[in-house]
Amino acid sequence: MNTINVDLHCDLLCYLLEPGSLIDDKELGCSLPYLKEGNVKLQVMAIYSATGNNSTVYGKKQSEIFSEFLQNENFFLFNGENYKNSENKNKVGVIASIENASGFCDEDETLDSGFKKLEAIIEKTQRILYLGITHHTENRFGGGNNSDVGLKDDGKVLLDYFSEKNIAIDLAHTSDQLAYGVLNYIDQRNYKIPILASHSNYRPVHDKKRNLPDELAKEVIKRNGLIGLNFIRNCVDDKNPEMLYEHIQYGLDLGAEDAIAYGADFFFCKNHPDKSRHPFFFKGYDDASAFNAINKEIEERFSPELVEKISHKNALNFIENMYK
Repeated sequence: MNTINVDLHCDLLCYLLEPGSLIDDKELGCSLPYLKEGNVKLQVMAIYSATGNNSTVYGKKQSEIFSEFLQNENFFLFNGENYKNSENKNKVGVIASIENASGFCDEDETLDSGFKKLEAIIEKTQRILYLGITHHTENRFGGGNNSDVGLKDDGKVLLDYFSEKNIAIDLAHTSDQLAYGVLNYIDQRNYKIPILASHSNYRPVHDKKRNLPDELAKEVIKRNGLIGLNFIRNCVDDKNPEMLYEHIQYGLDLGAEDAIAYGADFFFCKNHPDKSRHPFFFKGYDDASAFNAINKEIEERFSPELVEKISHKNALNFIENMYK
């Protein structure tokens, strides 16, 4: 089965901020050659900024890099159906996302100023699929996955703003408290904001804060959201790459057949200072060409129908429902 693939999260844009960085660098799992080899017809490109000095500068620069992609002969702006067009046969479709709201709003600027920067990013990228409110740490809007902080007052204003934007909210890097705060707030306000966890696995299978506890996974499923399988070793298992398929089985047991997607989270990790986390990816699961072999394994362990759903159908249905 040579199916197309959709990946909900990669960090190519922030890598391209580095001097001398190249879009075809084979040290990067989501570089262009790997995306083409992996038959990736939609790659969601995260605009990532750490909370701190110049976070919005980095966010703006990445939106400009994304805009340049749209002029590159190797990419096209994905709109749901145009991946089928003959002129896009050998190209990679892209949509931008935002990983950490600090990318458009500094800790000490007014929200109005931050929202103007957000509008500029949306104008540059033409479309933002989802927003992750935080990254690992706490910011003015709420708590990241390494904190116990929930939804703050500024986070509520942010959700009010996004309620009219048709942009999904991503729970992949929230604290549990922030995730529950987001879900409770949008329910109280009766907002129709789509929900996903773009690159998270299941905490009972591998006990890491970046993975979803059952209650949150069930909430995403109930809301017709997506849970993107993360290939990072720290999210799969410390030693056994086969546990990726245990995450799939666990998701199925929770009722996630129509929610599981790919959110591989490929990034440039060669120079990462935390040597205890190396290798970040298991061999054979470390670049986008791996989708082909993983699809084959899913077909053998589960079914051809599940391959279709995980590789692209679930994600495409989610996007179609957002934009219809």
